[in-house]
Amino acid sequence: MQSDAPANPLGLLPIVFFVVLVIVTGLLAGSMTAMPILVAFLLSAGLALGLNRRDEKLSLSEKLNIFCRGSGERNIMLLVFIFLLAGAFYALTIDIGARDATVNLALRWIPADLVLPGLFLICCFISFAMGTSMGTITALSPVGAGLATSLGIPVPMALGIVVGGAMFGDNLSFVSDTTIAATRSQGVRLADKFKANLIIALPAALVTMLLLVMVPVSTTSTPDAEAINGFLIVPYLVIIISALAGLNVIAVLGCGIATAALTGLATDSFTLLGMLTSMQKGLGWMQDLAMIAITIGGIVALMHAYGGIRWLITVLTRRVSGQRGAEGSIAALVSFLDVSTANNTIAIVTAGPVAKELSEQYNVDPRRTASLLDVFSCGFQGLVPYGAQLLSAAAVVGISPLSVTLYSWYPMLILVFGVLAILSRRPRFVSRPQRAV
Repeated sequence: MQSDAPANPLGLLPIVFFVVLVIVTGLLAGSMTAMPILVAFLLSAGLALGLNRRDEKLSLSEKLNIFCRGSGERNIMLLVFIFLLAGAFYALTIDIGARDATVNLALRWIPADLVLPGLFLICCFISFAMGTSMGTITALSPVGAGLATSLGIPVPMALGIVVGGAMFGDNLSFVSDTTIAATRSQGVRLADKFKANLIIALPAALVTMLLLVMVPVSTTSTPDAEAINGFLIVPYLVIIISALAGLNVIAVLGCGIATAALTGLATDSFTLLGMLTSMQKGLGWMQDLAMIAITIGGIVALMHAYGGIRWLITVLTRRVSGQRGAEGSIAALVSFLDVSTANNTIAIVTAGPVAKELSEQYNVDPRRTASLLDVFSCGFQGLVPYGAQLLSAAAVVGISPLSVTLYSWYPMLILVFGVLAILSRRPRFVSRPQRAV
């Protein structure tokens, strides 16, 4: 039923309503973080249930079934489970002092004026190796938040650095789901898409690092080398090593939680009951985030059922002329889909067939198409405040994800360099692409 829905602009009304609600409330209250995100999404879900298809009327029961199928979709449930495990890991590492120990070690061995670009580089490397931005954000958001206090910078800035580095790796990694989705949809090799992406991502990363070097920092305290317990950073090391070993993100978090729990018991940071209480506390931190993910899944399913996504695709591809126009339409399509669905992989999968058709019709190299799909979806994914990445990062310290968006410099810059790549038609390929096996 969902796939047969005719194009209908009103199908996108729930996400438009959400954005307007957040902005208007912020302006009236004098703070863009005034509107609780979960409440805004619940109101948007109520509006979505009140809409209908253009060609036939759906009963409330049918719409609720669609909403529940979208909310309980496999990837949504997996994301919820990741959020909960991440919360348990956050709480355990904070309670045993792992975050503070990591911050102190960083302040001791890295010059203060290079800590921020150093944090960005570490996030880039880990995310590239893991192939997931969520795993990187899970591991390093607590460290970034801890560093912010010691360096005298805003906590949202540190979290924006973590998100930026995580999106760098997510965009370029050979094992990233976005990379796999983009290359498979266009039938190109991973290495070819990587080369095309690197020309866009690397300048954005270099400019980000330059900006971070210029950020003034001042340590509020100098850690005493005798007081630093290096044993406490073992949970983070386990997270990183298991991720580099290619373990599934659930397995990575499981290893991290087990190690943090054993470390806490070995150092008498808590008793067995205290350990369980700490885990429960972390699970509680993520309850709102889990409900937001579930609600978003239902809203997106209804927007598909009402024809909103189909209308968006039709409008963005209606007046294409020439290669630049085709590339611009591909970038706009995947960007709007990411903003609408708050999931870059879903955006790429949805836009992939249309992008392939445009590429063939206007002779756009499929390697460029795959690169543009990944660049623009990852760029916006690092900026939308209701996306899993910013929600997860902000949940570490209980702040609004909108405040993190302002400091997500790398996602902003990769969008800028993506537009420049379209305008300059770079990179250009002289050889024919080899088909992916």
